[in-house]
Amino acid sequence: MKWTELSQLPAAELLERQNRRLAYFMQHELPYSPYYRRLFEENNIRFGDIRTTDDLQRIPFTTKADIAPTADDPARTRQFILQPDEQLIKQYASKQKLAQILWGKLTKQDVKRALEYEYKPVHLHFTTGRTALPTPFAYTATDVATLQEGGARMLDVAGVSRDLFALNAFPYAPHLAFWQVYNGFLKLGMTSLQTGGGKIMGTQKIIDAIERLKIGIIAFIPGYGYHLIREAVKQKKDFSNLKFVISGGERASAGMKEKVKKLLVEVGAKDVQFLSTYAFTEAKIAWIQCHELSGYHLYPDIEYFEVIDKNGKRVGPGEPGELVYTSLGWHGTIVVRYRTGDMTEGIDYEPCPHCGKTVPRIRMDIQRTSEIKEFRLTKVKGELINLNNFYPVLSSIPEIEEWQVEIRKRNDDPYDIDEIFLHVALKEGVSMGEMKHRIQRAVHSELFINVDIHEQKLEKILQMLGMETEVKEKRIIDNRPKD
Repeated sequence: MKWTELSQLPAAELLERQNRRLAYFMQHELPYSPYYRRLFEENNIRFGDIRTTDDLQRIPFTTKADIAPTADDPARTRQFILQPDEQLIKQYASKQKLAQILWGKLTKQDVKRALEYEYKPVHLHFTTGRTALPTPFAYTATDVATLQEGGARMLDVAGVSRDLFALNAFPYAPHLAFWQVYNGFLKLGMTSLQTGGGKIMGTQKIIDAIERLKIGIIAFIPGYGYHLIREAVKQKKDFSNLKFVISGGERASAGMKEKVKKLLVEVGAKDVQFLSTYAFTEAKIAWIQCHELSGYHLYPDIEYFEVIDKNGKRVGPGEPGELVYTSLGWHGTIVVRYRTGDMTEGIDYEPCPHCGKTVPRIRMDIQRTSEIKEFRLTKVKGELINLNNFYPVLSSIPEIEEWQVEIRKRNDDPYDIDEIFLHVALKEGVSMGEMKHRIQRAVHSELFINVDIHEQKLEKILQMLGMETEVKEKRIIDNRPKD
């Protein structure tokens, strides 16, 4: 069914279709995964037992620890790739597919090519972490087609016209953000420039291209986008054709969005929609807002989300908890009941008040505890603090141009007390004497910690952040020596 039709179906029909898709996936696709064959056998679950989304609760959760390669088991992720062989196909393939393969008018070469198109990995993305090796997620040719479809759906949800000129400023890397946007622009048939971000094309050339090509939509990581547009303001560029900003790769706080939109007005872009996306490598796709106040619109034929409480029990519609993801429409690497570690205020199931689509929506305020920047939760002076909270606090102070948090040990002694240095670059004409106590109060009121503030030149702090050299800027770094 076409997305335009699917996204308007009544909730009951969407769930019915989702249950049919789930039952098919469980019986005829998931058995090709070595990991889930073993998991189901160990827990006395038959693939045919999982027929509805409620039945999913019988399956144990999958976590990052189950997937991530280690030095002792570097090939662990391969167990999550669908790997059909002749015996498994005969045992689990649907009757229709089996008839095609065994009794259809297909040569052995035809069958081989068809199976390779569905199941042979042809493209990889990676997720990274501090305690494990990079984790690859494999896409088959059919998965790449799904990735393109997901990108086109994102642009439809956002209300983007294919007649706009588009620019992709995400860093070029084997990561989801760049490739989702690239494939979305391609699928929709938009004229687009894939820059690779400041590290590849360079910020100055990107700024010039936005003005010269009269770009109407730009996609970037929020921190880099702020830097890019700030530079354009200094050069008095004309971005008046810009209608949409799509951000991803990290959370864009309300303060960050407000800063960017104010800068955009200075380059002539007065009515820009700044829309955020939600994504994680394990899902292999991204979701977007239709409006700056809406949630992230989901694809019921591709995935199923549930929300659980701290005890792992599913909560009711609209209730807060941790997001758990199940694949329904992928081959290659797949996960079922995957604990994202991301906390949501809930999932809405009534029609969207902004666009009218009936697909479920994850509420926009997601605490990205699983997103890897440098740290999320850590102990400082014996207290567990959420370093995510630096982002909205510091981004909401308009006098701060850029910032970086550095955690140290006094005298570099692993047994001495922790110190937190906050490096900040202020706007021109703003005195640190006026701002220091205000910043300290704002940080303390939110994180209940004291910080040692150090003023830096903007050029210096951009270098410290790796704004032009890193895939993502280094906002929070831990320089404590290892004991």
